[in-house]
Amino acid sequence: DGEIVFREPTSGEVPAYAILSYTWGEEEVIYQDLKKGKDKSKTVNKTGWRKIQFCTKQAAIDGLEYFWVDTCCIDKKNTVELGAAINSMFW
Repeated sequence: DGEIVFREPTSGEVPAYAILSYTWGEEEVIYQDLKKGKDKSKTVNKTGWRKIQFCTKQAAIDGLEYFWVDTCCIDKKNTVELGAAINSMFW
């Protein structure tokens, strides 16, 4: 139905997905913005939301149901997760 839903991986099976990675700027959508139960009205007004909408449309054009966006798929408050994500970008 076109709704963007944040999903945590639930199994070892990883479906095909698109990746959106870019230089982080002001008003990016972050992990905490997409947590369950969070009011999305402020999130959709952030500048970074347009990048996510673009990724949604492009993934659909490419026949993909899922996409990964580094600004909101990496929990920057979790230092272990952030460190692992950063290190994996350099391999």
